[in-house]
Amino acid sequence: MTEILLSLGSNVSPEQHLRAGLKALRAAFGEIACSPVFEAEPIGFKGTNFLNMAVRAWTDWPLEAVLAWIKDVEFAHGRPANAKKYAPRTLDIDLLTFGDLVCQEPVELPRPDIRKLAFVLWPLAELVPEQLLPGSAQSYRQLWSDFPKTQALWPVPFEG
Repeated sequence: MTEILLSLGSNVSPEQHLRAGLKALRAAFGEIACSPVFEAEPIGFKGTNFLNMAVRAWTDWPLEAVLAWIKDVEFAHGRPANAKKYAPRTLDIDLLTFGDLVCQEPVELPRPDIRKLAFVLWPLAELVPEQLLPGSAQSYRQLWSDFPKTQALWPVPFEG
């Protein structure tokens, strides 16, 4: 079984869509572990705040099947096929890591957003603090400790 780490986010009926994403993850992968949920201001556009979280799951699926499943779930929850990068989201699911795989194709792993976006890194630091970022000697806790805390981000209660 391969451990996968994912990021979930939404700013359109976010509690509803995060719950739907978690339900889909449980149906596909069984037991999952979840970080706390964080509220964050949107980056790159004006809009309502996002709810974001990280999820840990295990799979025997190949990478390409996981990527296809993610797209299917996003589309099933209202994501347009031609969605802009910086725009409102009903449900955004990003594969952050796939085991210890480091690659550029068919997707860049580990996802560069881990080192760039507080709403991706802080949930990971809460979920798997001592785990090392693949291809790195640093744990998620260390990465978060060194991260510039400039993005507005705060934990919020969530029942998922």
